[in-house]
Amino acid sequence: MSAPPTPTGSSTQAPTDAGLRRGVMSAPEVSAQAIANIAPSAVIAFTAAAIYLGAGNGTVLSFLLATLVILAVGYCVVVFARKHASAGSLYTYVAKGLGPTGAYLAGVALVVGCWGITAGSLGGAVSYMNQFLVLLGVPATGIGWQLGLAVVLGGLATLFTIRGIRLSARVSLVLELVSVTIIVVLLVLALVWAGPNAWDPAQFSLEGAPLQGVAAGMVLGILGFVGFSSADALGREAKNPYTTIPRAIMWSAVTVGVLYVFAAYTQIAVLGDGLAESASPLEDIATLIGMPSWFAPILTFGVGASFFAVVVAPLNVVGRIVYVMGKEGVVADHFGRTHERHLTPHRVLLIAGPTAIVLNLVLLATGVDPMQIVVWVDTYGTYGYMVAYALVAIACVVYTRREGMPNGLVWTCAVVVVLAMSYVFFANVWPVPAWPLNVIPYLFLATMIAAVAWYRFRVARRPEIVANIGNTETDVLEGVG
Repeated sequence: MSAPPTPTGSSTQAPTDAGLRRGVMSAPEVSAQAIANIAPSAVIAFTAAAIYLGAGNGTVLSFLLATLVILAVGYCVVVFARKHASAGSLYTYVAKGLGPTGAYLAGVALVVGCWGITAGSLGGAVSYMNQFLVLLGVPATGIGWQLGLAVVLGGLATLFTIRGIRLSARVSLVLELVSVTIIVVLLVLALVWAGPNAWDPAQFSLEGAPLQGVAAGMVLGILGFVGFSSADALGREAKNPYTTIPRAIMWSAVTVGVLYVFAAYTQIAVLGDGLAESASPLEDIATLIGMPSWFAPILTFGVGASFFAVVVAPLNVVGRIVYVMGKEGVVADHFGRTHERHLTPHRVLLIAGPTAIVLNLVLLATGVDPMQIVVWVDTYGTYGYMVAYALVAIACVVYTRREGMPNGLVWTCAVVVVLAMSYVFFANVWPVPAWPLNVIPYLFLATMIAAVAWYRFRVARRPEIVANIGNTETDVLEGVG
């Protein structure tokens, strides 16, 4: 069992045994963690074209509906974040409403989600950085370069997260700002180039927009937001967490939603029906409007940087959730200790980062395209996010009712979230997708079954753990390594 918390300032506490570093992150840095976890630039590069195939001129509506669903999730999370600050993210929040078992399921699902997005996005970073080097004239062709990039980029991401949350957040912020700026500049120039043709009334009248296609597009739109609430894992390290974290969660969702709508509208207005056939819409737009040749590597680097940022950001969340689980005895106690110098949960990061690298190495070595890794592994991770979001919405209803808080809006948001997440899951398993996407839901289910088996085994051996789950908040962690 973990040692009991030592009061702040206790002379018996070793100076290097200080837990996660408290109150060091400013509001922009917390927001950077949230936005980097979404990786909007990477989503813009592909998702609008995928939605347009089914939704046509309803693509913007799909993104608007997806944004509303995500804001409903965010509101449920914010209800907890205003009163509870922890490194445990949704794991801790769900405990307040659904108890230890619900919390554990949410925690495991979120770890699966974050790790899956980390590993999948590493494939995207490898693909685009490989293209970037080729555009610079480096003969970076062949499987050897891909394997090397996977090791280097994955290793750097792990290093940044171990060195400290501020460093990793700032790296993510800079990379995502660079990437978003490049893409926004391109889209604005495209609208200027289009002139009067930039006005596309068909997108507002929803001309030729099938309802089923809009609904299916909403699924892809929701997937484009997964990880938006990651700032809630920084309850210990954020300044004024009870106000900073709620604002970061909601404003990151709004900001990215507006960006998605603008990008989708512009891509349709400029490319028209050609968007449905485009393998790389942003590159096609750059070519169409006559951007100079030097812009291609800049654009490619921007998208690659976005993928790298989303390798870093979810790793931070994985580390902090497992750290709290270690504190509470749910996993091995040594995971609840931090690095003596950097005060980060290095033990789990040294497992999560390298396993993401190994998975990419294995898939690349067997001939899988890096962008296929993004689709396959991100899909696996997305199931985890869907379960965690549904659980926190249900927990919010129970929690507000028990605490006697006004919860009319909570009920509305929870119903929207649960129905939307159920539809997202259904849309990903029926009609049955092609291999290997058809087996990924069962891999996720097998992961959850194994996790439940571990939980039952752990609790049977240490029943006192049940009382600890979800109760490790910022103040309790003070002074504990």
